Amino acid sequence: MTRPYELLVTASDLQEAEVLLTAGADAILIGNDRFGMRLPGSFTLEETKEAVKLAKNHHAKVYVSMNNIMTNELLPEIPDYVRGLKEAGVDGIEFNDPSVLRAVREIAPEIKLHWNAEMTSTNYSTSNYWGRKGASRVVLARELNMDEITEMVPMLEIEAQVQIHGMTNIYHSKRQLVASYMQQQGRPVEGDLGLHRGLFLIEAERQDEKFPIYEDVNGTHIMSSEDICIMEDLHLLMNAGVHSFKIEGILKSTAYNEAVVKAYRKAIDAYTVDPLNYAFDESWLDEVRKMQDPERELSFGFFYKEQVY
Repeated sequence: MTRPYELLVTASDLQEAEVLLTAGADAILIGNDRFGMRLPGSFTLEETKEAVKLAKNHHAKVYVSMNNIMTNELLPEIPDYVRGLKEAGVDGIEFNDPSVLRAVREIAPEIKLHWNAEMTSTNYSTSNYWGRKGASRVVLARELNMDEITEMVPMLEIEAQVQIHGMTNIYHSKRQLVASYMQQQGRPVEGDLGLHRGLFLIEAERQDEKFPIYEDVNGTHIMSSEDICIMEDLHLLMNAGVHSFKIEGILKSTAYNEAVVKAYRKAIDAYTVDPLNYAFDESWLDEVRKMQDPERELSFGFFYKEQVY
């Protein structure tokens, strides 16, 4: 059965994918760190094939992130990777670079294209432009507030995707800043500075907030000090016509991500059954709150934050 609202979640490996699909996810987002950035785990093409098989068993979909900064060095590799994704049977590809769009349209036109330009996907005109170029979905900027999203969605000619839970990226550099700093200090640099290092940044004027920082093959990433959680007002987004709701699972345990998927599954299903009498139930978040890092607040993110330019 096709659900009117899609619950999408990132997966770090095949084991987590199985858990999250069983918990109620309608789709999983995966990728290879050669072509995608800020992934909880890197999937080979063979693992991607297995992920597609898992998803089909759950009547779910698999999307692959190709949102990396595409350099001249990467361009010759894109066609073969797209062919591999076509063979694997993936349902969609997230892209931000026209080189990816061109390769998919030429090699695998049956694969859906989701335009994800991070913080620059802020208006319906640009989104519709990419829709006319072949995209079927826009991943809306996380910096948009609730009014901007709900007013924009009816103007879209393509589907809209919104992040509803988890941390967000606030800074990226292709340089290995942490490794360089440690080397400058004469400190040993481990071979794996990746997702499980547990590094964080603290600002002098806000020492009670910790910003997770990690390095991978794509450089240095600094993440938000809070986790988005918009379940309380999720019905506003559904009522506006948002199609896909993303849970960002990076730097979270599988148990935590499973609890989040189950919680949002309850909310989405309750609204789908009876939109007019829908009411948010605080207890849906009980398990999530039990596992929430006490140093990380569940917040509305930018949904109700006034922007100052």
